[in-house]
Amino acid sequence: AVDARMGNHRAVLGAAGPGRHQLIVPILHEDGDMVDIYLQTSPLGDGHIRICDFGMTLMRLSYTFDETSLARRRILDSILINNDIRDHAGNLYLDAPADSLYRGVLQFAGCVQKVCNMRYWAREVPRSTFYDDLGKYVTTELAPFSPVADPFPLPDYPVGVDWSLTHNERAFCLFGVRGNDKAKNVAISLLEFQKARLLFISLVVHENMTDLGGREMLYLTRNADLPIPGSERFHSEAIEDVQRIAAGKE
Repeated sequence: AVDARMGNHRAVLGAAGPGRHQLIVPILHEDGDMVDIYLQTSPLGDGHIRICDFGMTLMRLSYTFDETSLARRRILDSILINNDIRDHAGNLYLDAPADSLYRGVLQFAGCVQKVCNMRYWAREVPRSTFYDDLGKYVTTELAPFSPVADPFPLPDYPVGVDWSLTHNERAFCLFGVRGNDKAKNVAISLLEFQKARLLFISLVVHENMTDLGGREMLYLTRNADLPIPGSERFHSEAIEDVQRIAAGKE
C-alpha cells in the first residue's frame, strides 16, 4: 500500500489485482460505508487513468432498489450522464486525465454517492403515466415496425433509446420526453449518436413541450429530426409519419 495526498484527503493506494489498485480515501456514503473506488490503466493511453468501481455501486444499490425497472433505469441513466460517468456491464467508470486525477476522483465519488442516495430514487414517486402509456401504444399500434425497448446504440455510452423502430430498412429512434432532465439527456444522446455517425431518424414525443425551459427546448429541437408536441398528436399520426419518412417523403 502507498500513502498519498489528494487535496485535503489522505489516500491509501493498495494492489487489488493485476493492473488495478484500490483507492482507500475517506469519502463516505450516508450510512458511513466507504465509497468503492479503484484505479486501473485507461484504454485512452498513458495520459489517462480509469477510475471505476468494478460493479460495487450497482451491487450495493440492488440491496434496496430494483434498478432494472424502466422508470428507475431512467433515473440511474440521468444521474450518470449528468456526471459524465459511464456504465459498462455494471462497472461505473470515468477516464480522467492523469494530471487532474484528484478532480476526477471527486467527480466519480460524488456521482456514486448520488446513485446510492435514496432521495434521488424517491423522485420517481409520484409520476405521470406518460411513459407507460407511450410504451403501451408502441408495443400495440406500432408492432408492425418491430419495436425494441431500451436498445443501446453505442456500447460504451450509458444512455440508450426508449424504443427503436424499423421500416423499409430505415432505423428510427423514439424518445419520450417529460421534463427538463429527460430533454437534456435526449439532446446530449442525439449529439453523441450523430458524432458516431449512426444512421437513424429521431422521433421525440413530448408530454407537454410548454413545460420545458427555453434552453432545453432549443437544444432538443435543434437535434431531433421530428419533435412531436404531445401524445395525442403522436397517437393520431405516428404510423403515417414513420411510413412517410421511411419512403423519403419528408
